[in-house]
Parts: sequence; C-alpha cells; structure tokens
Amino acid sequence: MTVIAFLSVAPVIEGSMASEVAKAVDALEGFDVTYETTPMGTTIEAEDVGELFDAVRAAHEAVDGDRVSTFLKVDDKRTSTSSATEKVESVAEHLGRRPEGGE
Repeated sequence: MTVIAFLSVAPVIEGSMASEVAKAVDALEGFDVTYETTPMGTTIEAEDVGELFDAVRAAHEAVDGDRVSTFLKVDDKRTSTSSATEKVESVAEHLGRRPEGGE
C-alpha cells in the first residue's frame, strides 16, 4: 500500500517563512518517505500511514514559533499501490500532454 499526503507547515509570522519551512522539509529525512516540495506544500509518500504520520509530526515540531499552522491532506487508498507519479502520469495520458501550464 502507498499512502500519499499533501503537507503544508508554516509559522504564523510576518516576512519570509523559507528558513522555517526548510526545517520542516529537512525533518522528513529521518523517515522512510519520499517527498517533493512545491511552492504551496510538499507531497509525501510512505508505505504505511504510521510512518507518514510520524514524519508529519516531526515536520510540524521542527518549525519554531509561537504559532504554527499545519495543513494535511491524506489519500490512503487501501486497494491500490499507485504512486503520486503514476497518478500524475494518468492525468497526462488523459490530457494528451504534461499537466503543466505556463510558458
């Protein structure tokens, strides 16, 4: 089974959050997960939900601040082992192109 999640962790502060977000992303390295960071959050994949939640907790706790906002969306499709990459490739197949816009 593959569990896929979208995670966004950020301190509630003025100005750049990049250094604190980097701490959250770095915390994922201690776990058996793969991840890809985007401008709006990080997609994480794990073989089981326990490992995923342990990684998310570490990422949340790695951020310093009086207030930390964490958003988590989990896709735990228990009858499939499709990876995040395979899901994107499926969309691309239906589009007939990569699902990316811009120049």
